[in-house]
Amino acid sequence: PVILMNVSRVTEFVFLGLSRSRYNQLLLSVLFVMCYTAILLGNLLIVLTVHIDPRLLRSPMYFFLANLSILDTALGSVVVPKMATILITCGRTISYGDCMSQLFFLHFFGSSEAFLLILMAYDRYVAICHPLTYTTKMNRPLSCVSVGLGLLHSASQLFLVLRLPFCGPNELDNFFCDVPQIVKLACVDTRVTEILMVANSGLLSLVSFIILLVSYGIILSTLQGHFRESGGKALNTCSSHLTVVSLAFLPCLFVYLIPIFSSSVDKVASVFYTTITPFLNPIIYTLRNREMEEAMSQITKKY
Repeated sequence: PVILMNVSRVTEFVFLGLSRSRYNQLLLSVLFVMCYTAILLGNLLIVLTVHIDPRLLRSPMYFFLANLSILDTALGSVVVPKMATILITCGRTISYGDCMSQLFFLHFFGSSEAFLLILMAYDRYVAICHPLTYTTKMNRPLSCVSVGLGLLHSASQLFLVLRLPFCGPNELDNFFCDVPQIVKLACVDTRVTEILMVANSGLLSLVSFIILLVSYGIILSTLQGHFRESGGKALNTCSSHLTVVSLAFLPCLFVYLIPIFSSSVDKVASVFYTTITPFLNPIIYTLRNREMEEAMSQITKKY
């Protein structure tokens, strides 16, 4: 009993990171810095383009796209700068408070983005299948719903972790703080917590992914046979959205819904939804979007 009372509470965690090789660490740091720079510039360009062009700003779809770019920038900023700093300086520690903050904001921005993608799919469904009611059904305040649901999800995840005691070891087999790795370090039986984690993050990812696939399936079936008329543009938009959805949700399913995979698989999946997806979203949404390309071209000439 005396020994148990003297056990000190963990005040910091140590990341095992992606590689132990110094050469690989420096190479990865360069890649992370380049990705983060692209995340900032690409998403900032989309936000500025939408807000400067009055025609795009009036469209709910592009307003939601600007919000998605803001969430992508925030999501990338939660993990990438800290990871790049660790790789460059070899300082692999993070305080308990910073770790909990990182976990909260990671789930807040990530889940808000998931709900926003569902909202964007609904936006395309109404615009294509019920165009006469589009202006009445779709409005900007709907984006607040995704943020509110994201806040509820992240608060529940943080609550699951804060109630656990940590008395050592303190090594996280990852490059950022997330629930699956932190729960493994708790000093108590965590089976119930792991089940709640799967029910929360895992099922959220699965249900959201299924809803999105069904939504775009309905849209594509509606467009069948009309590609030569007005369907081509909508098909490009839907295909871009489906690409983003796959990149965002499939890695999350590996991490949260199927916790039987090795930590190396989890790390690769984590790189996708924390770094690669925020990096690729601006490219995907602008490469096949004629209106965005024209607006960017006009803004470039004007400014």
